[in-house]
Amino acid sequence: MASTNFAALTADQKLVWSRKLWQDARDAMFINRFMGTEQSSIIQRITELTKTEKGTEAIIHLVADLVGDGVQGDNAREGAEEAMQSYNEKIQLDLISHGVKNTGKLSDQKTVIDFRTQSRDKLAYWLANRMDQLAFLTLAGIAYSFTNNGAARVDPTFPALSFAADVSAPSANRHLRVDGAGLSAGNTALLTATDTLTYAHIVDIMTEAKVRYIKPLMSGGKEFYMAFVRPEVLAQLKKDPDYQRAVVTGLPREMNNPFFSGAITTVDGLVIHDHRLVYNTKGAVAPNKWGAAGDVDGTRVSVCGSQALGMVDLGAPEWAEEDFEYKSQYGINIDKMFGFVKPKFGDIYSGGAVEDFGVLTVDVAI
Repeated sequence: MASTNFAALTADQKLVWSRKLWQDARDAMFINRFMGTEQSSIIQRITELTKTEKGTEAIIHLVADLVGDGVQGDNAREGAEEAMQSYNEKIQLDLISHGVKNTGKLSDQKTVIDFRTQSRDKLAYWLANRMDQLAFLTLAGIAYSFTNNGAARVDPTFPALSFAADVSAPSANRHLRVDGAGLSAGNTALLTATDTLTYAHIVDIMTEAKVRYIKPLMSGGKEFYMAFVRPEVLAQLKKDPDYQRAVVTGLPREMNNPFFSGAITTVDGLVIHDHRLVYNTKGAVAPNKWGAAGDVDGTRVSVCGSQALGMVDLGAPEWAEEDFEYKSQYGINIDKMFGFVKPKFGDIYSGGAVEDFGVLTVDVAI
């Protein structure tokens, strides 16, 4: 006998649920607040594909500063023009998906509508969390074969993504480590347990970001950089007397003072965000941590300017529903197509060496 499934959704209804899930995911996604379609964004979001000789790809365009001195007086201008040095970074696309399924009519204590609602909420959080994971790993230059706490990743899905092969370690001239009271060239093997972040290091980091010509973020005519740190690093700073004086005396003594509210902290033009998914080694087992003996826990601070990360985003996830076992079981699956890349360019300030375009990486002990 034919039957009617009153719980079935039409194509339009599925699209609404798909968009609602994507809205929930973007609301929960930490990196979403730093995305924009402009070249001035920390994470430049590409929503359209570019036609190239090799087919249709997602491309992020980088344009370096001009280096020439121009023309003096009435000297000829024609023929003295400078070609802008532009670089195109290809972003590979791939698809991740996940689904949920109820156990059956008898054991299911919720209605079908409740199951859809719970599925949407859980799948939205899953999608937001996994995209945050991949973004922080890409920024830090850590292979997707590791989790964000340094442990080996058991699930093979992320290492198999097409853009996983494009993850690259921090470039030589834009990779530093905390070294006592100052900064040194990046080398995780030389990090010690006492190499924690202080206010003095923030001063040095801001100097390095400027002299290495990392393109800053602009707001109200002022230059800023954005630093993503582990909560332990922010705790280290809050215990530093110099940092306390800089924040408490340098900002208004109001409830929105970040020292008191625990909100975002801005010090000397460095806007500091803490997040638990910033890469660290706490999940790794010695001797696979950092330091000479591989037993020092560390974290990788990403100091970002414009176009620190590129992301191709091809719209809302696709929502699919399926019945099993003569409609006694019910499943929902989502697909999302996207990709990440950390842009690089031929650095005109360091002899053309290939460098990370918009991020300065600083290794810190925790």
